[in-house]
This record gives sequence, structure tokens and C-alpha cells, in this order.
Amino acid sequence: MQTMFPVIAILTLMTACATTHAQPATSFTPGKVWPDDKGVHINAHGGGVLYHEGTYYWFGEHKIAGRTGNSAQVGVGVYSSTDLYNWKNEGIALKVVDEQGHDIQRGCILERPKVIYNKTTGKFVMWFHLELKGQGYASARTGVAVADNVTGPYTFIESMRPHAGVWPVNAGDAAKPSKDIDGTWAADRERSIALGSYLRRDFEGGQMSRDMTLFVDDDGKAYHITSSEENRTLHISLLSDDYLSFTDHYVRIFPGGANEAPAICKHNGKYYMITSGLTGWAPNPARSAVADNILGPWKSTGNPARGVNPANGLGPEKTFGGQSTFLLPVHGKPGAFIAMFDVWTPQNPIDGRYIWLPAEFEDGNIIVRYREQWDLSVFDRVNAGD
Repeated sequence: MQTMFPVIAILTLMTACATTHAQPATSFTPGKVWPDDKGVHINAHGGGVLYHEGTYYWFGEHKIAGRTGNSAQVGVGVYSSTDLYNWKNEGIALKVVDEQGHDIQRGCILERPKVIYNKTTGKFVMWFHLELKGQGYASARTGVAVADNVTGPYTFIESMRPHAGVWPVNAGDAAKPSKDIDGTWAADRERSIALGSYLRRDFEGGQMSRDMTLFVDDDGKAYHITSSEENRTLHISLLSDDYLSFTDHYVRIFPGGANEAPAICKHNGKYYMITSGLTGWAPNPARSAVADNILGPWKSTGNPARGVNPANGLGPEKTFGGQSTFLLPVHGKPGAFIAMFDVWTPQNPIDGRYIWLPAEFEDGNIIVRYREQWDLSVFDRVNAGD
């Protein structure tokens, strides 16, 4: 029998939000209850932030109490802010539906929504990780929706496994089928994965897509970055000019490296990425990487986390208790990025907390130091002269 989160705990959470709602926030307090304009803990998990015409918009998974909240019962929520500390609930941007068999039927798994703006079409485009209802995590699809207004409503277009019948541009002959490869495992399983066993398996039907993010480069080209091949290899794909579909141009990076939860930014002409390992809802050591070109090659630069979260005693070995979800550029502060992490609470996902910390750049690496409380003035000191 499913155990629902106790009512008294929910009331305690709401009370805590209400008591902190009296005065506008002027700083970040990572891991604490973060009340919105109505005094309710922000409900935008696994999300991303879009800056548009002077306002930030935070999109994320809208959770409900209890383990049922690990599936999509409502949809994608959106909040707005002009200062990044205080957020207004703008409602549900993309709603799940009750139509039987629909891709985003209520009860599907809809994770890590990200929204980008297409300056040419004037449309707001949302991509997300989608698992069809009743199939667990076997579907491994990515979905796309579009809207005329930033807060929605977003209209679902389709979901898919990308790149059916298309090889990555950097696959190499070893990853492609030959008369000597019948799809069985090599003696070294991990080497077989790195060489493309899963890539070959999914060639006809399309490649898997789970944890994902989006990135729009300076030239307006947009990229879809996702954990593919049973979460063993990252794929970076160039989207179409309207951002609504995939081109045939994509690459594999860190094949067999077992990365998920990608977050990406660009600083001083270089691309930086933070990911996590594969431990389900439990935290693990973060990873980082850097590249001169978004399509690679990428160089691993180790664990970016520094310091300890005093609330749980967790440091770099568990990424402060969180998992990467987005690298947020701070408007008007060149070189300023906020590293966004989620603290997952699968037993009651609505209570998941957010750890937002300033990203720093040292010796060509991206670094994230834990701070119990901080504000945007920190960027006047960090990265100076970088």
C-alpha cells in the first residue's frame, strides 16, 4: 500500500513558508524552504530558467505530495522574478491530459523541462524528458511543446526517440554495424557500451533520451543535450532553426562514462558542463567538463564541488545532497552563472529543495563552493579577472 505523506508534515511545510513570506528575500539560502509570492514552497523541480524582456521565468516539474508525485499529475509549472530571490507563481505552463494513450497522459513521467525563445519565429519552445504512462523508464523519449506567450499555455507537439537511422558525426567505424558485429556483448561489457552496443541497438528506432537540457549559442543555434544509450553516453544534437525538431547533426561524448543531469554554460568562449553519476534519486559526486566547441571534444575536469553543506554534512562526495539541473546566466553580470541543484525527496517529492550556488571559474575549470547564504553581489568578487 502506498504511504501518503502525513498531513501534519504538509501543514508544517506550509506554515514554514507563510512565516518566511512576510518580507521580500534579499539573498539565497540553499536547501531551505523557498516561498513564492503566496508563501508556498516553490514547486518547480528539475527545472530551468529563461530570461526574457527583463524577467526571469523558472519552469519545473509540478509535484504533489506522496510517491504519486514522482509521476506527472499536473504538468510543468512556471514562476517569474525580476531579482531571482522572489518568485511569483504564474500557474501551469504545460498541463498533462486525461486522454487515454496520449503521450502526456496524467501519470506519465515528465521531467527536466527547459524553455528557450526563438527570436526568428517569436515562439517559446519547451523540451522535456518523457516516459509514457505505465512503462516505467523504458520509453526514454524527449517531448516538445510550443507557446506564443512565455508563461503558456504550451501546446504539446510530439515526443520521440531522436535520430532514427542516423549515425553521430563522430561515431567512427567501430560504432557502426559490420559483418563481425551481431549485437552481442563483447567480453568487456563497458568497452562494448563505449564502442556503441546500445547505439547500434537503437539505430533503427531512434536513440534513447532521458535527463536533458537545452543551450542556445551566441549565433542563435540551439542544442539538445541528453543522457542516452541507457544513460551511459551523452548525446549533443543541433536542433532545427525553429527549435521544434532535430537535425541529423549530433555527437556522442564521454561514451560509456555514465553521465546524467547535464547542465551547460558558455564563458569566455569556452563551454562548461556539470553532470552527475548514476545513483537514481540518491546524490553522488558531480562531474565537470570543458570544451572549445559545444560538439567537442570535451575534456573531463573532475568534481566541481567544494565545501560542505552543514545541514546534512555532505560535501563533494555527495554534491551537498543535490544533483545538477541547470546553469543560469545572471543578466547584466558577464561571467556570472548560478549552478542550480535539486535535492530529491522521492518519498514526498513536493518537499524537494533547491540548492542554488554561484559558479566560479578557476584555471579553466568550473567550481561550485557551498555557501549557507549569499546574494548576487558575490559575483562582483568571484571570477574577477578571469
